Amino acid sequence: MIQFEHRPGILDLSWGHPRPGLLPVEEWARASAAASREFGWRQLTYGYATGPAPLLEWLAAHLPSATDQLFVTAGASHGMALVASLLAGPGDVILVDSPTYYLAFQIFADTGATVLRAPADEDGVDPDALAAMLEGRRVPLLYLVPTFANPTGRSLPPDRRRALVALAQRTGLTLLEDDTYRELCYEGDAPPSLWQLSGGDGVVRLGSFAKTVAPGLRLGWINADPALITRLATLGYVHSGGGVNHSVATTMSCFGASGAYQRHIAAVRAEYRAQRDALVSAVRAYLPASAPGGGWFLWLPLPPGVSATGLLAEAERRGTSFVPGPRFYVDGVGGDDRIRLSFSHLAPADLAEATDRLGAALPSVAAD
Repeated sequence: MIQFEHRPGILDLSWGHPRPGLLPVEEWARASAAASREFGWRQLTYGYATGPAPLLEWLAAHLPSATDQLFVTAGASHGMALVASLLAGPGDVILVDSPTYYLAFQIFADTGATVLRAPADEDGVDPDALAAMLEGRRVPLLYLVPTFANPTGRSLPPDRRRALVALAQRTGLTLLEDDTYRELCYEGDAPPSLWQLSGGDGVVRLGSFAKTVAPGLRLGWINADPALITRLATLGYVHSGGGVNHSVATTMSCFGASGAYQRHIAAVRAEYRAQRDALVSAVRAYLPASAPGGGWFLWLPLPPGVSATGLLAEAERRGTSFVPGPRFYVDGVGGDDRIRLSFSHLAPADLAEATDRLGAALPSVAAD
């Protein structure tokens, strides 16, 4: 019934899923009832192409954005697929950050384009090296998660944000900004989005309620210039079926307008901050770790001579798991000295126990 696969005896640190107890079951039920009362039959018919006006208006005020710069999607992955299908195809190159969200690779490959690494270092995509790479090539799209990234937890520095936006506007490259983790910020304020810095020129932003509310909603949005929004709204499948996920979108508008969204996001920020701190504290007994300012993940270096792929089997034998670093590189090369741990899915006590199991696996692998 659900995507998560529970394996008895495994406290799994690999899943970037919300903790089940943090999903707003009762609050969503109240919003659903309110939407049924407010919208009646209009909630259950075909929806407006770009999304129902009540949600577009709430999003426009919340982000902020203009309503004609918004298209409601069935989540960030759906938005990725839509934008890539419109902007790239066979013979093109799509660049991706390295490391980055590995489930994006197949989405981009489905367009028929060649998916390649963008030049990057510990601070993220390198604008100067990228500019050299772009010379003489048609590269319509660069995908990155610049704020509280998956898997690193890092945010792109301000100077690189500005340089990448300027490069995109100068060359015609589109930056596809996955802004999924922006509101899961645990200290201070999140940095300005590439979309905000660009004024909407050269950047398309993806947003999602999967991390902030619930992934089962299958609800997100695209920020883009009005011309691209029109192209999205006139796609054949939209013309055939109307707006995407219309009923859930109307419920989300009530969830947002009632204040339930702000109350919920404040509550889950506090919970995820506590989970982050629990995992960082436990990990420091075994590996160097710093606390990311937001998101759900730790990106940890392994001791010299220990490979992520070698450690995984021993960790699972001892009752825990993680995602090995090479998974986050489009060609699978590199990252075998790193592992990604998620602190989103388990309560603090389970995070500590899972880390102790991981720590117990390290010496035997290091000895090998």
